[in-house]
Amino acid sequence: MILIADSGSTKTSWRYIDEKQQILQAKTIGFNPYLETASTISATILATLLPQLPELAKVSKVFYYGAGCGQQRTCEIMQIALQTCFVDAEIFVAEDMLAAARALCGTTEGIVCILGTGSNSCFYDGENIGQIRGGLGIMLGDEGSGTYLGRKLVKDYLEGNLPKSIQQNFDKRFKTNKAEILDNVYSKPYPNRYLATFAKFLFDHKADFYCSQIIHQCFTVFFDNTICKYPQYQKVKVHFTGSIAFYFSSYLQRIAQEKNICIGNIIEEPIAGLTLYHQEV
Repeated sequence: MILIADSGSTKTSWRYIDEKQQILQAKTIGFNPYLETASTISATILATLLPQLPELAKVSKVFYYGAGCGQQRTCEIMQIALQTCFVDAEIFVAEDMLAAARALCGTTEGIVCILGTGSNSCFYDGENIGQIRGGLGIMLGDEGSGTYLGRKLVKDYLEGNLPKSIQQNFDKRFKTNKAEILDNVYSKPYPNRYLATFAKFLFDHKADFYCSQIIHQCFTVFFDNTICKYPQYQKVKVHFTGSIAFYFSSYLQRIAQEKNICIGNIIEEPIAGLTLYHQEV
C-alpha cells in the first residue's frame, strides 16, 4: 500500500493506493522543513491526516515530495517526521521539483516551473533534474509567486500608491492596517502564506489596469530572471504547475509569446500525474 504526498508551503495533497489499486485522497496544510521541526510536522500529520485516512496503518511505502526538501538536512527532518507517523513503512523524500517534473514532462525533457505560494524551476532531461533556478524563498526570491504578487500589492498599499478605487476595495475586503500587516510579516510565523493570500485580490481585479499591470510585471520578472537564464529556454517546452500558474495562465501565455517561448502543460497540482507514475512503476 502506497502513500503519495505533494506538499507546498500552504497545502499538501495526499493519495493512498490500496492493494486493489483503489485511490483515496486527502488534504492537509503544507509543510516546510526549513521553517518547522520534525516533531511539529509529525504531530500535524497525526492530527490532521490520519483522521481522514484511517487505512494508513497499512502503508508500506511513502513517497513524499515537498517544498524545502532540496537539501540533505531538510530531507532528514521530513524523513524523521514521516517515520514517526509510519513506523514500518519505507520512506522516500524528494524535492517538489521532481514531483512537478514527473507529472508535467513524464520522460520528455523540458523546463519545469512551480508557481504557488513560492516559486522554483529546473531543467529536466526526462529522467533527472539538472540545473535549478529560483527557490530562494521570501527574502531572496520567489519571483512570480503568490508571495511575490501579494508583497507588491501590500507594499503599494502601505506606501499609499494604490489607485483610489483599488484602495477602497482593498480596505473593504481586508479591513487591515499597517500595524497588523507588519505584525503578520515580521512577527508571526509563515509570512509567505500571509502575503500570498493577497494574490487572489489581484486575480479578482485583473480587469483593472493597475492590477493587470502588477501581474504582468511580476511574471515578466520571473521570465527574465529565471526562464530566460536557461540556455534551452527557446528550444524546449516550458511547463508550469501551482495555483498561481493555473489561475494566471493567460498572463504566462501572453508573456511567453512575447519572448518566443513555447508553453507546454499548465496544471494546478502534480498529484494526479504522480499517482499515475507510481501506479505504473
